[in-house]
Amino acid sequence: MTSKPIYLDYAATTPVDPRVAAVMRECLEPGGDFENPSSPHSGGRQARFRVEKAREQIARRVGVAPETIAFTSGATESNNLAIQGALNADSARGRHFVTSITEHKAVLDTAAAMERRGIEVTYLRCDTQGIVSPQQVDDAITDQTALVSIMHVNNETGVIQDIGEIAERCRASGALLHVDAAQSVGKVPVPIDAWGADLVALTAHKIYGPKGIGALYVKPGTRLAPVIHGGEWDGGVRPGTLATHQIAGMGEAYELADPDREGAELRELRDRLWNGLSQLDNVRLNGHPTQSSPHVLNVAFPGVDGDSLRLGIGEIAVSAGAACDAATPEASHVLSALGLSNALAASSQRFSVGRFTTIEQIDETIRRVTAEVGRLREIAAGAPAWAGN
Repeated sequence: MTSKPIYLDYAATTPVDPRVAAVMRECLEPGGDFENPSSPHSGGRQARFRVEKAREQIARRVGVAPETIAFTSGATESNNLAIQGALNADSARGRHFVTSITEHKAVLDTAAAMERRGIEVTYLRCDTQGIVSPQQVDDAITDQTALVSIMHVNNETGVIQDIGEIAERCRASGALLHVDAAQSVGKVPVPIDAWGADLVALTAHKIYGPKGIGALYVKPGTRLAPVIHGGEWDGGVRPGTLATHQIAGMGEAYELADPDREGAELRELRDRLWNGLSQLDNVRLNGHPTQSSPHVLNVAFPGVDGDSLRLGIGEIAVSAGAACDAATPEASHVLSALGLSNALAASSQRFSVGRFTTIEQIDETIRRVTAEVGRLREIAAGAPAWAGN
């Protein structure tokens, strides 16, 4: 048995790539480019150069112009700025918002907040594999729909939505489209310009960059009301002193991301893990078998308590679902939306592979999970009839 912890929770966060950390250090220490990028002196101009270089790196990775990228503190702020900003910018557009019940809580909680402010919200249901069809979006849009928000890659199941077709339906109706693409970059292509989306939330810490930095793509001509006030503005969208070291780190992370090469490597690891775990009796893949990101595998183990399984496999880091929901006792809202019972959802584990995952770690995980599932099922089978009462 390996003595080192096995990290299979890359969908929650990733380690910072050493090459990214090296760039960040150049913007932190005396003698480096630590100055305020808004300062007019030479040091400030050099820091500003770092910021603009990163903006170009990020824009190039997602196929848009650099001036459309505004920096935020992460995808949660980007989602809030997109949704609140769009719905508050122009009430004449309408007071109706369309999203899905499988979105990240950063979208769902913002939607609930907008409902309290008088916005009508329609929550679309997915099918049993997690797909929201473009026709569902089309059917939900009315002449009062100002904004639609649909996630690209689901953070719990890895299911990919057809954003290009959804964007086409939104354009035909005049509704804006916001996309949460926090899980997408580096795993699958993110062709924002080809999509035609109006607002896209991005982050760094899911792609080997630092926590605390993200970006929002804002299509030219899209109006947003500010969510934060005060100080300098990044493209007129978001105030505050730009965090040069974090921005430079995000830029380097996006420069290093290669969905074609790395996506194929992740798919090989994910498929190897699923092929091993699927040899167990009565296991279930949660999500779509093919229309999914290569880095996420969500598996249900009927008859097994999920908490007990995670405890039993020791220092293999996996999760029940989104890290932001870990403190809540309720079943995953995403898995419930797929039609899983509370018991089946509670038995499920999210495995997510990444840049530093090895084949040896995958094989060790298969061995340990297989052994522990068998042990827990034996215990459950031998429990007295009154044990569950």
